Amino acid sequence: MSIGVGDKAPDFNLTTKTAEGPKRIKLGDNLGKKNTVLLFFPMAFTGVCTKEMCDVSQGLNAFTGLNATVYGISGDNPFAQEAWAQKEKITVPLLADYDHSVARSYGVAYDSFLPEKNLGQSGVPKRSAFVVDKTGVVRYAWVSDNPGNLPNFDEIKAALGKLQ
Repeated sequence: MSIGVGDKAPDFNLTTKTAEGPKRIKLGDNLGKKNTVLLFFPMAFTGVCTKEMCDVSQGLNAFTGLNATVYGISGDNPFAQEAWAQKEKITVPLLADYDHSVARSYGVAYDSFLPEKNLGQSGVPKRSAFVVDKTGVVRYAWVSDNPGNLPNFDEIKAALGKLQ
């Protein structure tokens, strides 16, 4: 069962790769300062994930204007995420949930990702979106079992607008 609206968002401590090198990011870093949008996605270098992160990157100012930080989270390692971000010009900070512990704590990990393709991968995050307010409470939650579905970004922005 995934985390829902009104639940306390599980904190995390994940790695991102920056121009200065690897950096640790915690959800708790934003508490009391900004709202946070968490966008879980299955895998870097795939079509729908690329579309999602590129679209969000192009519209990042809209989220910043709503006092929100956006993070993309996948099970890819931070070096693969960095290569993908550079190739596709993704500016959303990408966080590596390499052991899938955060996807599991949010209840969005697949038991088996695309079993019809015999990938045999458990723990891959379902495409999902969460808005976490400055106090650490989830104010918007959306989870899809279909990796081809994208979140409704107008709904996410509306949820953020209510937190102003």
